[in-house]
Formats: sequence, structure tokens, C-alpha cells
Amino acid sequence: MLHTMRWFGPQDPVPLATLRQAGCAGVVTALHQLPVGAVWSVADIRARQQLIEADNDQLAPLHWAVVESLPVHEDIKKGRSTRDQYIANYQESLRNLAACGIRTVCYNFMPVLDWSRTNLSYPMPDGSRALRFVWQDFALFDLYILRRPGAESDYEPAVAEAARQQFTAMSAEEVQRLTNVVLLGLPGSEEAFELHQFQSLLDEYATIDAATLRDNLHYFVQAVAPVAEELGIGLCIHPDDPPYPLLGLPRVVSTEADLTTLLAACDVPANGITFCTGSLGVRPDNDLSGMVQRLCHRIHFVHLRSTKREENPRNFHEADHLTGDVDMYAVVRALVEEELRREAAGEDKTALPMRPDHGHQMLDDLEKRTYPGYSAIGRLRGLAELRGLELGIRRSLVDPSTSEKPAVASLYADKV
Repeated sequence: MLHTMRWFGPQDPVPLATLRQAGCAGVVTALHQLPVGAVWSVADIRARQQLIEADNDQLAPLHWAVVESLPVHEDIKKGRSTRDQYIANYQESLRNLAACGIRTVCYNFMPVLDWSRTNLSYPMPDGSRALRFVWQDFALFDLYILRRPGAESDYEPAVAEAARQQFTAMSAEEVQRLTNVVLLGLPGSEEAFELHQFQSLLDEYATIDAATLRDNLHYFVQAVAPVAEELGIGLCIHPDDPPYPLLGLPRVVSTEADLTTLLAACDVPANGITFCTGSLGVRPDNDLSGMVQRLCHRIHFVHLRSTKREENPRNFHEADHLTGDVDMYAVVRALVEEELRREAAGEDKTALPMRPDHGHQMLDDLEKRTYPGYSAIGRLRGLAELRGLELGIRRSLVDPSTSEKPAVASLYADKV
């Protein structure tokens, strides 16, 4: 696999030098400074590439391997009359990315909130800190802080009552802390939605159910994936995080059935998947290694992380990369087997870009400002563990009747 990490641009507290020293050959980034829906110009794309590649003549090379994300405008998700112009802008951005040699583009179709957690600093037994989602805490926010109309029907009576009792005992500071966490914006951002405006954003989805949102997703993909196909770009959707409805908003990229339906809606190789083991792994009904085996031909990008469901299975936290509920060995083995299949078939793209995701805040990073889930050392640990796992699997898959063994260096070669 092509080993990468996410980098949020010049303002990221984790510098590019750290990614290089961690063993990355690829960088996953985006033009976060541009408004959603704007065309990404060739000039802006090349400026970011030049920043990433600035030290390549002296040090191990880095390249912009994956766009994460080229965001989808809310008007497209809502199916508004303006969506065709935003889709045209998206197509133009894809053309400009292809002109700059970037061939993998990740996106998501989650309404309003791109991800949701209730704790960004959950203490782990080893003293590190993780991201966590607690259903009762989320109910508390929805029912007693946001006070969303009709929210009562989304929660079990026992959960609602426990949330009420918890809320009455909370200080104003605790209420504000939970509010800030739930309303946090995009990963890598320190800006949150404003509570007084947030309900109005939800109201705009009042008439959009799961079927309508799915139709809007298919409309988008049917317009954009053929362009990506012509350009040689792998367009890959990220699953919902968490993979179930929240705040009365539908979620339509949560299960294997959701993914197969989407792939069938525009049956071209470019219409593919960002296979995120953490997001999909929150649901016990998602057979991750089986999904890789069945959907492998349309996987263009991989996020490897593990989540751990708690006593209430709607509660989960980010586990170490090789523990939790994800059978990481089975998943990585299936991914390596797919890469070997692609190599044997003589395909142009054989190495799957992979990044470790949502590492724990640990060691010196506990005293530093970091983006939630994207501190340096926790991701370094995750990448090191995953690289070792991949190497062991690759060596085990070599035919023992031959003396041929892959050189270790070749496993980590730059295959952008």
C-alpha cells in the first residue's frame, strides 16, 4: 500500500517533515482555504503541490497523493435548483486536479455535520486520550441544549430520562464543552457551528428523507463519475461517521447495501469507495473483510483505524489500530490480496493509498495543540503497526516453493 497521512495545510500543527519521518510517501490534503463549491484552480493546486514537494530534491520525496476532501456543496445534497452549477464546478475541479497529476479524490455525502463525537479527550487505560461517542450525551445535547423539535421520538425513554437527569446536574461550563464538541466543524478545523444558527441548518432537511438524499447522491455521482472516469480519477465516497442517522438527518452510506447501491447507480470503475474501517466498523452488521473481498475492485482509498463498541453498542471510542472491534489482520490481508491481484492483472494502479486514522493523543502531544484525532505520535504509532502488519502478510503470501522474497524497501516504494 502507499503509506500516507492527512495534512491540513500550512496551519496544521503537524509539519510535513513529520509525515516524511513517519515513513509516508504520500500526503492526503485539500484546499481547505477555499469555500465549498468553488472551483479549484490549477494555480491553487500547483501551489499546494509545490509546498508539499519543496524539499524533495534533498530528502525522501513527498507527493500529494489523495484529495481529502473535495467537498460536496449542501445544495447538491438538498437537490436544490442551483446544484447543476455546483456540479459543473466540481467537474471543473476534477479536470484541474487531473491536469496536475492527482488521481484520487475522496468526498462524503453526510448532511450538515461531517462527523460527530461527544468527547475529544477520552482517557484510555495507558494514559493516552481518544475520541469517543456516547449516545446518552448526544441525546442530552439534542433534547436539552439544542431542543430540536420532535427529537423525543429518536431516543428510548430511558435514555431521554437519563439524559435529563444528567443535564440538570451539569455546570454551564460542562454544557458549553459538550456543545462545542458536537458542533465542531470539519476535521482539522477549530471552528464550530453556532448553536443559534444550527437548528436552521437542520430545518432545511425537514422534507429530505433517506430516499430523497440517496436520489440526490445518485444524481451527483451520475454527473461526476463519468468525468472522473475520462480523467483517470478514482472518485471515492467516505462512509457516514457514525454510520446511523443523527439529529433527524438521514444517512445513506452506512452499510454494504448502501455502497453496492451507489456503485450500481453509476457502474463505472471511477465510482468507488474510501474504505474506512473505523466508520463502517461501528456497526456490528458490517463484515469488513468480506466487504473488502466483495467490493475490492471499487476501493480507491483506505482509512485504517479501529473502534470499540461499549456496553451500550451505540457508544464507541477509538481503539488502538490493532485492537478494538476491527479484525485488522483480516482486513489488511484482503487489501494486500487485492493489490496482488491488480499486479497480476497488469493494472495501472496497483498500490492502494492508505492512511492511519484518528490516532490517540499521547506522549509529548498531550501537552501540544493538535487537531482532534490528528496528533502526530498516535498516528505514527498506528502507521508503524500497520506497516509491520502489511509486511508480515505480504511475506506470508509469497509462494514458499520459490526463493523469491520481496525486498523490504520495495514494499514502501513511492507508487503515487
